[in-house]
Amino acid sequence: MHLFNVAYASESLDQFIVKVDNLIINPLIVLLFALALAYFLWGIFEFLSNTDNEEKRTSGKKHMLFGIIGITVMMAVWTLLNIVLNTLGVTGINPEQGTVHLNNYNPSPSNFFH
Repeated sequence: MHLFNVAYASESLDQFIVKVDNLIINPLIVLLFALALAYFLWGIFEFLSNTDNEEKRTSGKKHMLFGIIGITVMMAVWTLLNIVLNTLGVTGINPEQGTVHLNNYNPSPSNFFH
């Protein structure tokens, strides 16, 4: 039975992580970046098109600020993820390409009793 085979379980986990990354996480990141950029651009449009209305200009400034904050937070998270992966020496995970390659899990009794 394949369910109890460690190599098969590791391979299926690897495939699951790759699918989650490719189908959910990466498109979500792209969507959030696009929304933050659209929010920022809407703020610029609102700021420039309402030169006589101070309330609309203030609203435009807030939209620009929150758009920049959103983009900055997402870039910071992306940067921290890469720093953690590089610092810990994690290999096999490439967020830019959306690939994950896990090492085969091979437990041995000596690891548990020392």
